[in-house]
Amino acid sequence: MTNELTVAVLGPGGVGGLLAALLSRSGHRVICLSGEQTAKTLRTGGIQVRSARFGDFTAHVEADTELREPVDACLVTVKDTALDAASARVPASVLGDGLLVPFLNGVEHPAALRARYRPDRVAPAVIRVESTRVAPGVVEHGSPFAEIDLTGTDVPRPRLDALAEAFATAGPATRVLADETAALWAKMSFLAPFALLTTRYGLPLGDVRTRHRDELTALVEETAAISDACGGPADPAQALARYDAFPAATKSSMQRDAEAGRPLELDAIGGALLRAAERHGVAAPVAARVVRELSDGAGGTARR
Repeated sequence: MTNELTVAVLGPGGVGGLLAALLSRSGHRVICLSGEQTAKTLRTGGIQVRSARFGDFTAHVEADTELREPVDACLVTVKDTALDAASARVPASVLGDGLLVPFLNGVEHPAALRARYRPDRVAPAVIRVESTRVAPGVVEHGSPFAEIDLTGTDVPRPRLDALAEAFATAGPATRVLADETAALWAKMSFLAPFALLTTRYGLPLGDVRTRHRDELTALVEETAAISDACGGPADPAQALARYDAFPAATKSSMQRDAEAGRPLELDAIGGALLRAAERHGVAAPVAARVVRELSDGAGGTARR
């Protein structure tokens, strides 16, 4: 990798659009991959960002429906529910030596992507940000932060460092973590109780942590035990403290998807949690019940 990278972004929505715009503004060549109508919009008007943290600006990007040339990295920022179909836009033969960097919820997608692309070029990432696509090519970044953890068990460290430098220079605080499992489960441990309960009750976090405190605590403890069994972090008290520090009106992305009638990432989050519990013999009765209720009531599909 050189100082100026060529980066593809598969799914230029809230997260992908923000990263694409920031990288482009920082001087990197960015190719957004999407459906034809969105690609046409991006080719014509670029990506407009509204952000108190990074400012309001419009960034030029290239756009196509499929990756047609090698790139230094391809950021995968679609929802897990769209991953199979979207991956067809990135042929493995074209990506070649480029890094594939999934910013996906859950813990199972790296294995699936390594079966399709070069295993030593799949570099899972975790991002902490609130960013929403309000229209094609228009992104609102609402959080006062944007933080990235980049990892990849078998990816050469210089490749990770070069991409991390590009992210950090563009804006998001970025670090490279050696332990991929710990990085993914750190996010899962926070995300799963938050997403499952806000969606199950159709309530923002503030109401969940007060009206359903016992259930939240039990689910956090179950998730921590599963994470620990998988080699990830386990600190229920810290997770609860983080929930308590968030604004009361905070909603999970799964809850927003439910409200909008979009497919839920129930299998990637709840289903994966239960499969991990089953593999390691960890009891998870609260998680099992909540996932079942969501699956029955919201049309989700969580495999067991």
